[in-house]
Amino acid sequence: MRNAFAKELLEIAAADDRVVLLSGDIGNRMFDPFKARFSPRFFNCGVAEANMMSVAAGMSLCGLRPIVYTITPFVTTRCLEQIRVDVCYHRTGVIVVGVGGGLSYASLGVTHHSCEDIAMMRSLPEMTVICPGDSHEVRLALRNAIRQDGPVYVRLGKKGEPDVHDEAPDFTIGRAIRVREGNDVALIATGNMLPTTVEVAERLNRESELSVQVVSMHTVKPLDEECLAGLFSGMSVVATIEEHSVIGGLGGAVAEWLATQSPRKARLLRVGTSDSFLHEAGDQEYARDRFGLSPDAIFRRVSEFVSSLARLP
Repeated sequence: MRNAFAKELLEIAAADDRVVLLSGDIGNRMFDPFKARFSPRFFNCGVAEANMMSVAAGMSLCGLRPIVYTITPFVTTRCLEQIRVDVCYHRTGVIVVGVGGGLSYASLGVTHHSCEDIAMMRSLPEMTVICPGDSHEVRLALRNAIRQDGPVYVRLGKKGEPDVHDEAPDFTIGRAIRVREGNDVALIATGNMLPTTVEVAERLNRESELSVQVVSMHTVKPLDEECLAGLFSGMSVVATIEEHSVIGGLGGAVAEWLATQSPRKARLLRVGTSDSFLHEAGDQEYARDRFGLSPDAIFRRVSEFVSSLARLP
């Protein structure tokens, strides 16, 4: 995902000389092509992320289009006040990009985990929240974010994530993408859980009589309410799947929407990290397994949930 971001940024910057990049002391080699072509528009702000965010807000108010990029917890949690007061309150055109969302940097410990960022960002007035699911969606998310008037948060994975789309899909902020058709169960994924969700859907189709639809809800704020209305009216189960806490993320957003609706046919299942820290070291795969986000664990969770509903009177 991050390589797709760097390549797309280079193309956008070539077409728009207002675009400037602020980096929190990472990704310098990845941005070598950007620096070679647009050196005056690259700012390494070091490990002063809060100041970096305020600088970006000031740049935006001066007519530039700043993109702020660093590891997710350091571009969200560490400078939440500056995002709230400087970026969102003034409705600036700052694009906040967090790399390594969720458990991507799990091997570096809980300081590098980011399972609360979606909750924080979507609670801020004026903020749009986008979590692309593969490299195609990353490039389209950035291109669409540049066209927005207000602030945007883009949450990336790290690297090596498989592509789900064979080619660039139709991408509009606030409109979900239907990745796979199905009639019984809908799996709604956001961000870097999209490839795993497709894998789970394929297994459910093979090993059960369920017809499973997969939806990429790349925009968590604003939600595609039209899509949700259709899914909850037509399916028996709708499951949200995310590498984020079950509190406040995609699952929380869908639950909030559902609470305001008249009774619907489908039941909601939220799959994400539990309300706890991981007090162990391990890579992303290990951390996902510990939080029940492996393909096997999600398959069992969805299967058991569907079975439990079938046993209800």
